Amino acid sequence: MHFNTASHSTSKKLSTLKSCIQLRASISSLKVAWRKDPKLDQAIDNDKQWRLCARVVKEVLNEPGQVIPLRYLEKRRERLRLPIKIQTFLSRNPGLFDTYRDRIRPKSDSVEFIRASNRLRQFLEEERRIYLENEPLIVSKLCKLLMMSKNRVVSADKFVEVKREFGFPNDFLVNLVPKYPEYFRLVGAPGEGKSYLELVSWNSVYAKSVIELRAEEESRLTGIKIRPSFNWKLPPGFFIKKEMREWVRDWLEIPYISPYDDASRLESASREMEKRNVGVFHELLSLSIYKRIPVPILGKFCEDYRFSNAFKSVFTRHSGIFYMSLKGGIQTAVLREAYKGEELIDRDPLIEIKDKFVELLAEGHRWRTEQLDLQRKMIEKDMKLVATRETELN
Repeated sequence: MHFNTASHSTSKKLSTLKSCIQLRASISSLKVAWRKDPKLDQAIDNDKQWRLCARVVKEVLNEPGQVIPLRYLEKRRERLRLPIKIQTFLSRNPGLFDTYRDRIRPKSDSVEFIRASNRLRQFLEEERRIYLENEPLIVSKLCKLLMMSKNRVVSADKFVEVKREFGFPNDFLVNLVPKYPEYFRLVGAPGEGKSYLELVSWNSVYAKSVIELRAEEESRLTGIKIRPSFNWKLPPGFFIKKEMREWVRDWLEIPYISPYDDASRLESASREMEKRNVGVFHELLSLSIYKRIPVPILGKFCEDYRFSNAFKSVFTRHSGIFYMSLKGGIQTAVLREAYKGEELIDRDPLIEIKDKFVELLAEGHRWRTEQLDLQRKMIEKDMKLVATRETELN
């Protein structure tokens, strides 16, 4: 009797192990060929010019006194990924900086310096206003990022690295975090060794994902209980094999697992863990300003959010939810539902900062066009005068 029980127990363990191996194999073997999405690639390309200008602005503002000799900035072109000379950049983007002459050392010859223009300083004031108005949103994002993490604690330096993706101000660890001791505790000094941001208290209001909130809103509007689910839709001309379609259909039927739920009970290679991971990626992209994040940046959080080292395959396997762009030689995960063609329709309130910066650049470009037109007209006028005089002389 004892022997039979042991055999049954061993058989059960082997069966469980076999099913886990099959499950791991079934998920890892399901591959979807990558397909280019020109419109989502174009959405990334559209931001290239203003991002380039923003890098140069940041470089100058980070200097002591927020001024820099023009020749020093010229030497940093490669690091700034600036394909043109600084002088050319300044002439193409008037209104960002003023140039003036000064000495680097007391007895040295004067050289050209650049500093922020009045219009750029006005923009920086607008930026501060927008950050202040959206402080509750920024606090909720920080809380959510910590609430999804394994131990409700994340390296402060990692948050500094992703501040641009989520719209955090440059000084958020110094000026914003200390204002909310009921939510955050900063341990150590960022940039000086190990430093962590801890979640002090759990706020159930923040513990609902975009997908859960969407289902609640639909339930309220229709009067019918709607279960949380992913929007899974491929763009026109995008097809996947029948085997994969069937797998996705069955996978979508698995109950939604909130990224804020404890995932420690889930098997690492199970379909449920896949459901949870897709939910975390969906939420991370939803919290980001442009609903897209470079994959190398997501990779820094593998341990914090329990992603496997092969997490990138999720974005092609679930190509109806995500798109993996290769634009600019960088893999970028994009949330499909946030875009209509190349237009971002799910707009974060903090995008207003980018809009104001683009307006500043457009003003400078208009002024440059007007000046070029004026010069052209003056040249044409001079040429006509010369032609008239030559006619009279003849």
